[in-house]
Amino acid sequence: MSSNNASPRPSVIQLAIKEKGALYAAYIPIFADGGMFIPTVRDYQLGDDVYVLLSLPDDPQRYPVAGRVAWVTPARAAGNRTQGVGIQFPKEEKARLLKLKIEEILGAHLASDRPTQTI
Repeated sequence: MSSNNASPRPSVIQLAIKEKGALYAAYIPIFADGGMFIPTVRDYQLGDDVYVLLSLPDDPQRYPVAGRVAWVTPARAAGNRTQGVGIQFPKEEKARLLKLKIEEILGAHLASDRPTQTI
């Protein structure tokens, strides 16, 4: 962590994804290290640190991710998009394994042209 005492502690968000369709809509494959869209009305800025506790479909384990805000969908966004933030996974082994696990769950859905929460 930086020596700048003005930086607040990262906020903690719990995200429980119950089905594959919701995981597809939230996953952000364009981030090199993977990422998740998290619906929230809280205001975040690009670059904010966020600690996410992520639950995946049919998996009792919760995956902790120390991510960073890399996408913001504001309130009343065009196309009726859900307000929230895209969290970019860090460049670390645990996050890389989580990305692989998500992509394994999604399988062929990744090549789909179905709309998502992001692009």
